[in-house]
Amino acid sequence: MGWEVAVLAYRVLIADDEPDIRNLVSIFLQKNGYTVFTAKNGREAVGELRQNGEFDLVIMDIMMPDMDGIRACREIRTFSTVPLLFLTAKTQEADKQQAYGIGGDDYLGKPFSQNELLMKVSSLIRRYRVYRGKEASSKSAVAGIEIETETHQVKKNGVPVNMTEKEYAILQFFLSHRGQPVDVASLYEGVWNEKYLPSSNNTVMVHILNLRKKLEDDPAQPVFLRTVWGKGYQID
Repeated sequence: MGWEVAVLAYRVLIADDEPDIRNLVSIFLQKNGYTVFTAKNGREAVGELRQNGEFDLVIMDIMMPDMDGIRACREIRTFSTVPLLFLTAKTQEADKQQAYGIGGDDYLGKPFSQNELLMKVSSLIRRYRVYRGKEASSKSAVAGIEIETETHQVKKNGVPVNMTEKEYAILQFFLSHRGQPVDVASLYEGVWNEKYLPSSNNTVMVHILNLRKKLEDDPAQPVFLRTVWGKGYQID
């Protein structure tokens, strides 16, 4: 059974220097109802985002001429929290950690199956639209960290904190379990919507480290997102 789904013309930007990959992914997503834009390098992708308004997802290769995916992601994160899926042949653990560390939301290695691609695309867009589409505005504050759910704005001691959608989703997951330790497997399956595997641990650790760098006074001695030894992580 194919992954034919009905979507509301969600806008996806594909950035890849290989024409065959751009065409393959474009045709597949268009067949499933997505509106697709393309770019052949990171610089074009950044320009497309700046010029053509809001996108629901960016699919980005890492190894591209002129401006690679890592540099493009860094620049995009200065003005947008759009979900970003890295689609690349660079599949070493260090490559994944670098991709997540600079603001990527998910990672899919080449070669890939169309079903796996569509599952990740659907999952990322669904979370993005759900969080953005909250009807009621609510605000919570913990240890100087203020979270505005309607706008996704996070402040530390009154100063705005720039966060990716994945980081915000992790923060929301912890807040929904406030006062309870959350183990790595539950966090991964709850936020990434994928079955936890031992290799998923590094992905979680990188995101936790990034959150602590942004939210803790001293990331090496966290008091907001603290470690509960033998049980996981907890926000009180």
